[in-house]
Amino acid sequence: MNWNHSANRTRIKVCGLRSVEQAQIAVASGADAIGLVFHRSSPRFVDIAQALKIRRSIPAFITVTALFMSEQESLVEEVVQTVRPDLLQFHGAETAAFCGLWERPYIKAIAMGDDLDALAYASAYPDAMGFLMDSHAAGRQGGSGDTFDWSRIPATFQYPLILAGGLNPRNVAQAVSEVRPYAVDVSSGVESSRGVKDATLIRQFCKEVYRVDCQH
Repeated sequence: MNWNHSANRTRIKVCGLRSVEQAQIAVASGADAIGLVFHRSSPRFVDIAQALKIRRSIPAFITVTALFMSEQESLVEEVVQTVRPDLLQFHGAETAAFCGLWERPYIKAIAMGDDLDALAYASAYPDAMGFLMDSHAAGRQGGSGDTFDWSRIPATFQYPLILAGGLNPRNVAQAVSEVRPYAVDVSSGVESSRGVKDATLIRQFCKEVYRVDCQH
């Protein structure tokens, strides 16, 4: 089944949250999932103690996602055991075997900043629950605020597609209309400054997704 064009609504993930307040605003605005970044060089990094506070503030039926980028196995293990995220997200050079070590649902990022075959890449991760297409190149962090050419997404991409890369309240409606992804993922597009989430932008982003969904 193609989970993308057949979905009757677009799921929303707000990533790079760093406080309980930010997380609660995202949830109250209608986000289906939140993302916690454990890549230390990211401006959106949270340590395990802070992540645990955020995790405990999240109500039922909201997915808490832990994001990693080529991290040590020991760090992933500590996060899984302590924070107990619902979903893992891998942005680096992790193999399918590495991603599956923790017997926990995971999604894998596809670096659309590179000229690669997204279908062939996805086929190497048969256990992934979905694929996040971002604008960065391999080995680079996401959250740059840049988009990529959405026409490069294969029309036959049947896996659940999470669209990321430069989305914001001004362009997300167009993105949903053109791509019809299973979900959208936003980080820098709802920030007032680098790493600082803005409540108004989060609300506007979610409203735009809901608005365009009602037109389909």
